[in-house]
Amino acid sequence: MLSIIFTLLLGLLGIVFVVQQIRFVLSQDAGNETMQEIAAAIQEGASAFLNREYRFLSGFVVVVAVIIAFFLNWQTALSFVTGAIASAGAGYLGMYVAVRANVRTAAAAQRSLSAGLSVAFSSGSIMGMAVVSFSLVGMTFLYLLFNGDPNQITYITGFGFGASSIALFARVGGGIYTKAADVGADLVGKVEQGIPEDDPRNPAVIADNVGDNVGDVAGMGADLFESYSGSIIAAATLGAVLVSSDTSPLTFITLPFLVAAVGVIASLLGTLMVKADEPMVQRILQALPAGVTEALIVRADENSTQETLLSVLRRSVWGASVLVLLFTLIVVLITGVSLNYFWAIVVGLVAGNGIAYATEYYTSYTEKPTKSIAEAAQTGAATAIIQGLAVGMHSTVAPVLIVALATLLSIWLGIRADGTIEAGLYAVALAGVGMLSTLGVTLATDAYGPVADNAGGIAEMSHLPAEVRVRTDALDSLGNTTAATGKGFAIGSAVLTALALIAAYVSVANVESLNLLDPTMLPGILIGSMLPYLFSALTMTAVGKAAQGIVMEVRRQFREIPGLMEGTAKPDYKTCVAISTENALREMILPGALAVIVPLATGFILGKEALAGLLIGATASGFLLGVMMANAGGAWDNAKKWVETGAMGGKGSEVHKATVVGDTVGDPFKDTSGPALNILIKLMSIVSLVFASSFGAGFFTF
Repeated sequence: MLSIIFTLLLGLLGIVFVVQQIRFVLSQDAGNETMQEIAAAIQEGASAFLNREYRFLSGFVVVVAVIIAFFLNWQTALSFVTGAIASAGAGYLGMYVAVRANVRTAAAAQRSLSAGLSVAFSSGSIMGMAVVSFSLVGMTFLYLLFNGDPNQITYITGFGFGASSIALFARVGGGIYTKAADVGADLVGKVEQGIPEDDPRNPAVIADNVGDNVGDVAGMGADLFESYSGSIIAAATLGAVLVSSDTSPLTFITLPFLVAAVGVIASLLGTLMVKADEPMVQRILQALPAGVTEALIVRADENSTQETLLSVLRRSVWGASVLVLLFTLIVVLITGVSLNYFWAIVVGLVAGNGIAYATEYYTSYTEKPTKSIAEAAQTGAATAIIQGLAVGMHSTVAPVLIVALATLLSIWLGIRADGTIEAGLYAVALAGVGMLSTLGVTLATDAYGPVADNAGGIAEMSHLPAEVRVRTDALDSLGNTTAATGKGFAIGSAVLTALALIAAYVSVANVESLNLLDPTMLPGILIGSMLPYLFSALTMTAVGKAAQGIVMEVRRQFREIPGLMEGTAKPDYKTCVAISTENALREMILPGALAVIVPLATGFILGKEALAGLLIGATASGFLLGVMMANAGGAWDNAKKWVETGAMGGKGSEVHKATVVGDTVGDPFKDTSGPALNILIKLMSIVSLVFASSFGAGFFTF
């Protein structure tokens, strides 16, 4: 019980840090009156969308909670509601600060590049630390409420179900919103009218800026909240049934909580390393071994290039990784579990950084894959799209091999620790916890990107000096790379978490064996493999429909508002915001319902073995498709960014126009369908785990 109280206290410490960061960000200069007016429009649009989305989700949560209480028990229903509230709260808080940090980042960028980075990254750190802190506080509260009984640990699976439900709708709804506005703004503004990105004459520009926040801040935050929670829940559930001659189940249950808890400290310190000149950080670093100290100290000065900025954020993540390993080793030694479990956590952490590095390679415009897309664009948009698809497909190799190796090593380590396959599966779950143990800082490097993007838009629309836009563009371009890295990290952690959740489901559902020759097993695998494609088709179609509405509206305004193109008249921003909102909320329902209904229907109709097959098929298929789509989209985006730096003819050239088309195709790939797939596979796994005890042999017996 002391372990859980310790975890709760560190979760509360994270919340204190979040409050301090909020005070810091909101105390910064908000710029001139024009900047504040533009920022207010973005804030209004983002709040309107999330308020309407959350009103819909509150009804969904109430209905599902009643169903869970009726068919299962009130404890799981309470956990479900708690998880939903915690996830929604973290996402809303991150977005609330982000839409206020954007204008402050633009104002800070007037002083220096490092000042802009400081404000934007502080905003991202609020999202990162809120996610881990809210998750830990919520789950430890439930654990204490249920008296830490190993037989009651399955109740907390409801927390993961609630978090996953909010995450899927937030990611899909936000993704449809942001990409509909982005595609509409680009197709008419850049391609047809030839005006720059974020030009105030474009009627969709405010909707585009709103979308960055509801999709890439609130959506990504909710996404990784449920990954983080799900990994801990999976490990705790497997730990409850793990039998060891040397260790009690309570120790196995609390170990993932402790690893996550020390991860909060490591992430907090990693976040502060971005401001390495602060006296407090220097004092902390001086307490570490000399070799570690020298490796972690880093500065960002006025002459920072993108490479230098990237090294600042990269080393903060690596620094947090070093610290979490040190702290985790201490935890393992104190709890007395086998050191092999520590090495499983190391495997997960190394695998996460490996996937992040591979993703960065395939999506950064300083690397060959992305440059190859720009080179292919010399012969038109079609060849740019072909090359982008090829890059995305090729990028699946490294993550798959990394996850496969991490899974094998983890199982081997677990079996060596306690001699059973259950111990091996528990080690896989711990690897997932290890991969996400530095989420507080990893998510900060991702969530800062939309703030920098918005800051650039505000600088453009406010007609700030050219050097300000140069600085915000440097931050934005870096944000594209870190966002792509974050998506790779998310899908990699999703697979390990899903594997652990599947193992937990098989255990709780008492599935004795999985036989490919079982009559219902192969159909289950095939249905599961199909689901990510159907889901992606639905979400991409939704983006297309919503984007068509934006395109028609933007064309109408350019056609019917006199003086709009000349800059003597103001566009109607609110109509585009309303169109994106309506379409996103309407189109997110079917894909979201699919993830809940299909596994339940499979479990009740085809049986628990068929459902296990469905989860296996969906995980494998969703992993590959998600990586391909996210990386292809990121590479298309940065190929365009590379051309905009002056390469291959620069802005306005035929190559630039071709890369804009490629980027438009990639928008729903990287920001809607691709990232939502990792939530899909985890949500189906957690739904199956929650209702595992209700499934039987099904209606098809042979």
